[in-house]
Amino acid sequence: MSIFSGIWIPLVTPFKAGAVDHRALAALVARCREAGVAGFAALGTTGEPAAMSEDEQDAVLATILEAAEGLPVIAGVAGNRAVALRERVLRLNDQPIDGLLITAPYYIRPSQAGILDHFSTLADASAKPIVLYDIPYRTGVRIELDTLLTLAAHPRIQAIKDCACSPETTLALILDGRLQVLAGNDDAMFTSMCMGGAGAIAATAHVRTERFVAMHAALARGDLAQGRAIYHELAPLLRALVSEPNPAPVKAALAVQGRIANELRAPMMPASDALTRELATLLAA
Repeated sequence: MSIFSGIWIPLVTPFKAGAVDHRALAALVARCREAGVAGFAALGTTGEPAAMSEDEQDAVLATILEAAEGLPVIAGVAGNRAVALRERVLRLNDQPIDGLLITAPYYIRPSQAGILDHFSTLADASAKPIVLYDIPYRTGVRIELDTLLTLAAHPRIQAIKDCACSPETTLALILDGRLQVLAGNDDAMFTSMCMGGAGAIAATAHVRTERFVAMHAALARGDLAQGRAIYHELAPLLRALVSEPNPAPVKAALAVQGRIANELRAPMMPASDALTRELATLLAA
């Protein structure tokens, strides 16, 4: 059975006075582990890796691996320099991770042939399973369905973090059955799982983690009424957590709970005062 199912947490990187707060990061991992999550994504969009040096990224990954205590961890790989990305994948082969979360090349907007070559080259270089990360909102280019279906034939490409906002593509991938479909847009996770998706890589699940895990478990066993009830319970919080650029709302919510400092690295900015007050109200309920 594939490990790529259930609720995965794309971890934030806590900062304190400009430096990575490894103690707070380890505590976040431990709390989510105890809440029953399926695994962790390190150095994804939510973790702000573009604002960190490679040494900082390696240290963050090490902290997450230690705190995960055997739960699966996948590491994010993103960029548009083909040689550097392949070298990064080769170095990550030596890490005790369970897979790589790889985006399409950002900014340069390659053709679908270029995207196919990008993922195929990195999958060939990797000793770990690959989770495709289709997030055109950030990369500027979509991985089209035909490209995804071609990539699904590669033995190391096993899942997709689906952020394309296309229910038709989501359903087509679920029906094809070769890739585990993990919702990446948090406000689409309920729909995706009801269609037969395997779960979600959900930044919002940093907060009320147990309830997200319970929602997935209910839907996985076919208890739509229970799954829907939990989703409706979470909906106001979920809407607030996606209302400003990620990861600012999630960090604000965790700061309200006293788990991390409300600090991001420029050019990212903290959540607005209005949203922070709304989150405090929702979390007090």
